[in-house]
Amino acid sequence: MEVTEKKAKTIALKKSKKSNLYKSEHRAAFLFILIPVIGFILFSMIPFLISLYASFTDWNGIGQMNFIGLKNYQNLFEDKYFWQTLYNTFYMMIGIPIGLLISFLLASALSRKIVGKTIFRVIYYIPVVSSLAAISILWQWAYNGDFGLVNQVLDLVGIEGPNWLQNVNTVKPAIIIMAVWKGVGYSMLLYLAAIQSVPRTFYEAAELDGASAFQRFRYITWPMVKPITFFLIVTNIIGGSQLFTEVNIMTPTGGPQYASATVVWYLWRQAFSNWKMGYASAISVVLGIIIFIITALQFYMNRRSSYKLD
Repeated sequence: MEVTEKKAKTIALKKSKKSNLYKSEHRAAFLFILIPVIGFILFSMIPFLISLYASFTDWNGIGQMNFIGLKNYQNLFEDKYFWQTLYNTFYMMIGIPIGLLISFLLASALSRKIVGKTIFRVIYYIPVVSSLAAISILWQWAYNGDFGLVNQVLDLVGIEGPNWLQNVNTVKPAIIIMAVWKGVGYSMLLYLAAIQSVPRTFYEAAELDGASAFQRFRYITWPMVKPITFFLIVTNIIGGSQLFTEVNIMTPTGGPQYASATVVWYLWRQAFSNWKMGYASAISVVLGIIIFIITALQFYMNRRSSYKLD
């Protein structure tokens, strides 16, 4: 009996120590989680709620908020400049599939055994870690119609280049080229990691079964890199919807005839140049809804395609 009681006490003591350990771990975990939650509430949730309320007011950013109902939204949908900047924003997203294709081709090439591939990886990734403002200034000089590097290179092959950033027809393609060049290294790195994670035995088995190069890509490589592609599409669309720095530095006035002005650039101009903070808040709310809808559609389409593969 005494032995049984001792065993029971020992087990109870161990359970008590284990329970205390779990409690201390839970407290530590809660503290770690609490920090980002507080940061989200202070720097994301509260500003969002203030912006949402401000969109229903005539706030100028300094004075009192006077409630005016849906007037900002009514003016917004009648604003031709808003629709033009929205069109420009989505037009510049043409660079997303172009950038992903170039990134995938580069990753496929660098995944093979070639001399100096480490150096090439570094070279392609340097623009990603470089200052966006500095890069925008460099490309602004490169696109200069009189002494820019781009036109000098074109002149070598007998082509007279335009004044890229002052031409309605060339300003958007010019910014797209710069944005693709800036982001291709990041996408390439993710694709490279995905390609190198595919077991070589898959390809060897496919070759033994007589699969062609296209079949190996379709049934092995593509399914393995598809999650990376989905991630890059979603993040690039969200980032492309918020294009600002490149436009503000390379074309400070929104380009010729507002040809390069984006929604975020127009929002910023309304808020901090025209002091229409309430109107700018309405633009931000509409833009947020558009981004949410597009992102939700991407998740839905990705889920449906996943079911088809299964």
